[in-house]
Amino acid sequence: MVEIEIDTERCIGCGACVNACPVSLYEIVDGKAKLTGDIDKCVLCRACETSCPVGAITITE
Repeated sequence: MVEIEIDTERCIGCGACVNACPVSLYEIVDGKAKLTGDIDKCVLCRACETSCPVGAITITE
């Protein structure tokens, strides 16, 4: 099972994760990244995690 954690204290709402995710799991809501897609569609590419300039996203398997 995949877990995706977004540290909203660190998130700056830049949208890098939104642009990086190939399966569109993220949106910017109220100035912060939010997981809005079906987590089961995550392909574990870690593009969101590596694209975040402040390290606000953590993926665990």
